[in-house]
Amino acid sequence: MNTHWLTVIGLGEDGLDALSPSSRVLIENAEVLLGGKRHLAMIPEGGAERLTWRVPLLDTMADIEARRGKRFVVLATGDPMHYGVAVTLAHHFAAEEMLVLPTAGALSLACARMRWPVSEVECLTLHGRPIETLRAYLAPENRLVILSHDGSTPDAVAAELKAAGYGASEMSVFEHMGGDLERRIDGQADSWPNQEIADLNSIAVCCNGGSRARRYFGALGLRDRAFENDGQLTKREIRMLTLGSLVPAPGALLWDIGAGSGSVAVEWMLSARGAEAVAIERNEERVACIARNALALGVPTLKPLHGDAPEATELLPAPNAIFIGGGFGVPGMVETCWARLKPGGRMVANAVTPESEALLTRWRDELGGNLVRINISRAKGVGNSTIWRPLSPVTQWAAVKD
Repeated sequence: MNTHWLTVIGLGEDGLDALSPSSRVLIENAEVLLGGKRHLAMIPEGGAERLTWRVPLLDTMADIEARRGKRFVVLATGDPMHYGVAVTLAHHFAAEEMLVLPTAGALSLACARMRWPVSEVECLTLHGRPIETLRAYLAPENRLVILSHDGSTPDAVAAELKAAGYGASEMSVFEHMGGDLERRIDGQADSWPNQEIADLNSIAVCCNGGSRARRYFGALGLRDRAFENDGQLTKREIRMLTLGSLVPAPGALLWDIGAGSGSVAVEWMLSARGAEAVAIERNEERVACIARNALALGVPTLKPLHGDAPEATELLPAPNAIFIGGGFGVPGMVETCWARLKPGGRMVANAVTPESEALLTRWRDELGGNLVRINISRAKGVGNSTIWRPLSPVTQWAAVKD
């Protein structure tokens, strides 16, 4: 059996002409070709069996598996490992079975057209994802390359930029990059021209915002008023110290237990690219509030979960970090969470009553970690004077699982 029986080849708009001789030989000698209609149309007819992607996409994995060991070539767009189909394939087939041969993708091509260093650009995809995803990338002078869902995406991006206070942002839309039909459309978000745009397009944005422009990307410590809440909110200063103890990391998963408004989970996801969070809350109305906050603040993939912990965590994947904002006195809560926490993971819990503080002291004695008392006061104007108004003191326990 061929070790690399499954080959993924990236195609650009210039088709076969831009491929290396070895890539063309792999296509010519394939026993099975899989791709979209656009890609298959680039390949001359031959003896290979031809398959197209099924909906849902995962159904096609069975088609591939049924032909295991054959010379199987998947035709993809640009760089198949950059928001491409090879990422999905890598979840289903072993690395030693696959060979991935990329060509220049949309990110590289758009940066080349804009003369932007690729290392200084944020790239995101809106293909099959909510437009609100864009909000997590908005910051003054941030440069973005956006992979569109279809021809309506540029209009939606312009509208989202305007709504967030970035109407002065410069936009460039590139259709069919690298092919004979390539076209570039330049404009500003607040005066973006209403015109027909090809479904195959990518968008370059240089974010320009006024003094009231919203900033979520790289802005740890959102104002309390940014969150819809019913009073169950980890206040901004406490939230920042809590996140500092949790240490967000790219791709890491947080369980936010007793999530309230979901503020800790939201900022966890904003703090590191690809970070994930499950916000567990027993109050059904607050679960809906968490979902609205996640959408409004640019992290629509945050997962609100209605239920009682620790039972609600039973089917969840093991986390890299756990924040217990409420309910750590529930029997079995800390024991269950500690057992599920990945090695090297962090557990943080905040207490505001003497009774709950005593519980944290007990868990510090049993599991280790540190206790910190946090006292925060905010200056408030009273008439012509300013006074300090303290927030409720918070005791924080933070521990790392060896």
